[in-house]
Amino acid sequence: MRFMMLMIPKGYESAEPGAMPSAEAVAAMMKYNEALQKAGVLLALDGLHPPSMGARVSFEGGQPTVTEAPFPGVQEVLGGYWMIQVASRQEAIDWAKRCPASANEVIEIRQVQEFEDFPADVQQAAAGFTEMQAQATAHREG
Repeated sequence: MRFMMLMIPKGYESAEPGAMPSAEAVAAMMKYNEALQKAGVLLALDGLHPPSMGARVSFEGGQPTVTEAPFPGVQEVLGGYWMIQVASRQEAIDWAKRCPASANEVIEIRQVQEFEDFPADVQQAAAGFTEMQAQATAHREG
């Protein structure tokens, strides 16, 4: 099963452009990331720049509207993520508990919806995309 572990640092919603964690925090996180990798469960990971450097696209009324940062009223934002593949939800929780997060950080764990999780009609509607995805993966690897 694939899970995303989403890092939600409190206060990051108002961080200035270019805000970075301390070298000590990064060193501790790199040890954690290495443990995930050595265990063979890590699929991908990335840290995200502060929202002050981003934009949001909403679709109220069916039309795209771009809102430049800052985003009023937003109280939680992502600071980064890990994509892991483990045998169970509990194993994902156990990995999250090992993270050297600080007191102002929360990790949300979400299972990724796999193609097989969807009913047959949804699988059929998505079949063309999954074939394109498989071809793109084969092309990158070949």
